[in-house]
Amino acid sequence: MTARTLVVLRHAKAAQPPGVADRERPLTESGERDARRIGAALAELGLRPDLVLCSPSARTRRTVALALPDADVSFEPSVYEAYADELLELVRRSGTEARTLLLVGHNPGVQELVGMLAPGDGDGGFPPGAFAVVETDDEWAGLDTGRVVARWSPKDR
Repeated sequence: MTARTLVVLRHAKAAQPPGVADRERPLTESGERDARRIGAALAELGLRPDLVLCSPSARTRRTVALALPDADVSFEPSVYEAYADELLELVRRSGTEARTLLLVGHNPGVQELVGMLAPGDGDGGFPPGAFAVVETDDEWAGLDTGRVVARWSPKDR
């Protein structure tokens, strides 16, 4: 039996309006639609996170709000601009209660984290709104490896 499931999600497509700080960039109209589709895709896969670790940027917050409006979300400043090893450390510190954890962040960190945990999985890419489902037999505190059991991208659907 799999001990833990980590869903690694890149925020949905964001706009780049002039004069708006990167942290405050909103989702585009297609990003808003895709964020709702992310929620439907997670439900279709039977994935309901016990905990969501999310970057505090406007685009990640909105992605989570649309995808999982009732989720238990912890906004973690360290997720914004984090490298893969920093994201892994955050997951390791998440405690033992959560069986399914959703990490919502930014590229390149989220894509590199999946590659770090499942190096033989191939690139797969991480366009905006994409997620990978990584199963592991490790406890969060000792997370080192996993296997990608599903991927989803709005570009593929």
